[in-house]
Amino acid sequence: MFKYLLNLSIILILFNSNTSAFENSKIKIREFSINKYEVTIKEFEEFATKTNFLTEAEKTGGGYEWGMGWEKRKNWNYKNPYGQKPETKLEPAVHVSRYEAEKYCNYAGGRLPTFNEWKLAAYTQILDSKKFEKGKTYPFPSGQIAENMNSQDLMKFNKHVAVTKLPEQINSLVAMGGNVWEWNSDEKNKESLTSGASWWYGSSKTTVDQVQFKPSNFYAVYVGFRCAFDK
Repeated sequence: MFKYLLNLSIILILFNSNTSAFENSKIKIREFSINKYEVTIKEFEEFATKTNFLTEAEKTGGGYEWGMGWEKRKNWNYKNPYGQKPETKLEPAVHVSRYEAEKYCNYAGGRLPTFNEWKLAAYTQILDSKKFEKGKTYPFPSGQIAENMNSQDLMKFNKHVAVTKLPEQINSLVAMGGNVWEWNSDEKNKESLTSGASWWYGSSKTTVDQVQFKPSNFYAVYVGFRCAFDK
């Protein structure tokens, strides 16, 4: 029994140290910077705790998943994306609307990226790189071909995963293609753009022409975000 508890304690220590050591660095792309990773549960929870913020998914008892249309799932929210505690708080924060994502980014000293900024960062190699040609615009966030993205036809996790599980793509960014859709600031008739597609789709949805408008107050298990910064 003692040995079991000791092993469990070691596992918990390792888990907590890996989470606490996480840093969502800012990648400089010309006049702006953008988060390397999608904003995580850990980051959003810290913001919510400090500001006493509740998401609509929490207030209304759950978030949405596609079934026979959009179906509300009890107790699904950013803390419990599939209705139960996640494997790690380094999974992306989902069940967050465009407006809620914007509040987090403002709190963090940033904002949501515009579609043009997101597109530049995701598809055009701006930084020096041994893998990608500087100045070249690629069809996929992974480069010339669709690979190493959390999409149905590639990694096949069949769910979103911790951002640290996924490889770097163009400009050393992670999961600009696949994992979860990401809110952009572009808004029209109370709908905002989402880019990059989620794990629910095949990799063909990660190209620049496959962006989707969604109601700005919408929240679901498939949609997350990252922030842009002017400083």
